Amino acid sequence: MQEEFSIAGVSVARGESRRIELPVVHLYTDTEMAIPVYVQRGRKPGPTLFVSAAIHGDELNGVEIISRLINRRSLKSLRGTLIAVPVVNVYGVLNQSRYLPDRRDLNRAFPGSAKGSLAARMAHVFLNEIVSKCDYGIDLHTGAIHRSNLPQIRANLDDAETRKMAAAFGVPVLMNSTLRDGSLRQAAADLGVRILLYEAGEALRFDEFCIRAGVKGVQNVMRHLGMLPPKGGRGNIEPFIARQSGWVRAGSSGIVNHKRQLGDHVRKGEVLANISDLYGNHLDSVLCNADGIIVGKQNIPLIQEGEAMYHIAFFHEPHEVLENIELLQDSLLPDEMF
Repeated sequence: MQEEFSIAGVSVARGESRRIELPVVHLYTDTEMAIPVYVQRGRKPGPTLFVSAAIHGDELNGVEIISRLINRRSLKSLRGTLIAVPVVNVYGVLNQSRYLPDRRDLNRAFPGSAKGSLAARMAHVFLNEIVSKCDYGIDLHTGAIHRSNLPQIRANLDDAETRKMAAAFGVPVLMNSTLRDGSLRQAAADLGVRILLYEAGEALRFDEFCIRAGVKGVQNVMRHLGMLPPKGGRGNIEPFIARQSGWVRAGSSGIVNHKRQLGDHVRKGEVLANISDLYGNHLDSVLCNADGIIVGKQNIPLIQEGEAMYHIAFFHEPHEVLENIELLQDSLLPDEMF
């Protein structure tokens, strides 16, 4: 761990914690916007990890995960450096929007440019001031608006070290996810920074189960990396890797009556939902296209023909995945919230 460490010109010594305002771009009102950053350094050497949230401004579970994380007593024993960024897309959070004011997706703007668009400049600042100074990262996400995701880790599971980090997080479902051009994960990989993406819950909503799983999962990864002391007791839940998944789409437009829910084990040919018209007349049944677990689901009861409704991950042993989902729910007791 480096002796000298600074972000935006602010130095943080070993054993210190600092709140830093990372300047980005001025608004046309001449108002300066800044990304809030919390840095805590242990007295002893260790890895540097960033944990970020709200790169999409309507994905809020991660904001609460980081708030709880940085107030955990366990961080008094920290080795190395934790960089926690509760809100990356400050503009999006202010507007309760996934996007930036220029309608760009920040998670498609990396590595960015110091002289580019608003999205490109924010990506450039975040990548150079935060990500490039880290060994590892965890980026916290939710589903889109009106869509929920089962707690899951998405990562490059073909990389052995990343796969071990993902397994340490302690959620039942790991999704092998290819890198997308312009994404934070792609830019981090180009810098040699191994990164996990935690997906859980719905946009613009706090989900207590997903938040608790996220706080516990980040700490599990920190223990795996040697940043926190190991914890006794029962080991983590054995995760299952899905290398394939697919969406089931609506065959008709109308009103939805869901029959199956997030986390359910479903079989090929099973009715997932019925679609009716405004007068209650049956229009169509939405059928499962393969055996698997529902890891993503649309929540709004209005549907357009062709719209994605259920995201199903395919596993060799879906019954065992379902059992581990139930074990995770049982393990997240209320007294572990704070």
